Amino acid sequence: MQLYDIIFYLFALITLASALIVVSSKNIVYSAFSLLFTFFGVAGIYVLLNADFIAVVQLIVYVGGILILIIFGVMLTSKITDVQIKSESIQILPATIAVGIFAGILTASLLKTDWRVAFPASHDQTIFTIGRQLITGYVLPFELAGIVLLIALIGSVMIARKERS
Repeated sequence: MQLYDIIFYLFALITLASALIVVSSKNIVYSAFSLLFTFFGVAGIYVLLNADFIAVVQLIVYVGGILILIIFGVMLTSKITDVQIKSESIQILPATIAVGIFAGILTASLLKTDWRVAFPASHDQTIFTIGRQLITGYVLPFELAGIVLLIALIGSVMIARKERS
């Protein structure tokens, strides 16, 4: 077993273990932090697959977004104390059917796809083009999206603060 395989299995273990904590934890903060580690594990797997651009986007969008999720989750659920959450009723049959259908579709697509055609060898030119377009042609929408997200964060803080008074 090579070092690459060991690192891959380590990232896979981190991703699966933290994803299990996400779906099984009743505490929203524990779930959010576990989701953070899940996204880090997925980004690590992307790095191992030489998909550096997707790994960076994974870190910026999802890991950055998970920190906002923690803030929203704590602020918006701090007043909820008497809510009873039922998590005992697990639907085994629908879950098994859904997983079976997903596995069938995944297997069929993996067997029919020629991966040499799906992933061209020269992906550096595509990443360069996306980066150039983000910095030159789409800089205004990119900045406006950041400002809108900042306003939403400030607004949620103001709403949470007014309710405490």
